[in-house]
Amino acid sequence: MPLLTVVILVRNEAIHIERALASVAGVADRCYVVDSGSTDNTVPLATAAGAHVIQREWVNYSTQFNWAIQQLPDDTEWVMRLDADEIVTESLAREIRDQLALVPLTVSGINVSRRMCFMGRVIRWGGVFPVRVVRLFRYGRGHIENRWMDEHVIVDGPIWEFWGEVLDDNRNSLGWWTEKHNKYAAREVVDLINLEHNVFSQETVADLGGKGGQAGRKRWIKERLYARLPIGLRAFSYFIYRFVIRLGFLDGSEGRAFHVLQGFWYRYLVDMKLHEVRQYMKTRAVGPKEAIRDVLGIEV
Repeated sequence: MPLLTVVILVRNEAIHIERALASVAGVADRCYVVDSGSTDNTVPLATAAGAHVIQREWVNYSTQFNWAIQQLPDDTEWVMRLDADEIVTESLAREIRDQLALVPLTVSGINVSRRMCFMGRVIRWGGVFPVRVVRLFRYGRGHIENRWMDEHVIVDGPIWEFWGEVLDDNRNSLGWWTEKHNKYAAREVVDLINLEHNVFSQETVADLGGKGGQAGRKRWIKERLYARLPIGLRAFSYFIYRFVIRLGFLDGSEGRAFHVLQGFWYRYLVDMKLHEVRQYMKTRAVGPKEAIRDVLGIEV
């Protein structure tokens, strides 16, 4: 099998890191864990599991992962992106073991399915999971798109298909989840403000057309259609689409909570933070960079 290096970004992931590394133990030749200042046992646990641990101060996911790619050995053939709270299912591991060596040399990346587990329940309804995302790519032929939120892998050639799943199964509390998504909302607002004011250079899979796959189509809808709808109304409309039209209410009590929180509360929070930044720019007569810094606490 070709040499495969798995890259995992971490900060205080002691609850997850051993599980993530164990899930790729049968397919990865090397695992690089990129730590951004953990204060728990993440680093010693990763080291004990055989991972190469490197450290770098955090800016955002895109810059952290792209820096990590540059640290990999030259003999790396394939790179796999995996989050610390994700696991590679046995079906996907089997595909990697049996088929990676058979992928044509012209192929640059491989789509896999990603599914979400929320409060112990696998999300099956709502039209959001599983999503098809590029998680494996040939070394030197892919990178993470330059943006602050919802980053995808961009490759410079054709994409192959694997059908096994990566499962996102975070074991932290609901309070941790809401705090994390509060930070996510601020980062997403940075990208939305940039769409309006072109503050910095930004990549988007929406520009790849058909080559962007499912991720490109969803990003196109989000940036070209959803972003132009009235604030507040778009969050409510999206929730109705997921919860009623796509039957999200069938996902049980935990699943219903997920659709309400991620499909409405989070989207409405993004809208209100965006409104807050816009109002700050208007009332203080400042530019977008200053408003993002003062309101969201993010330097761009």
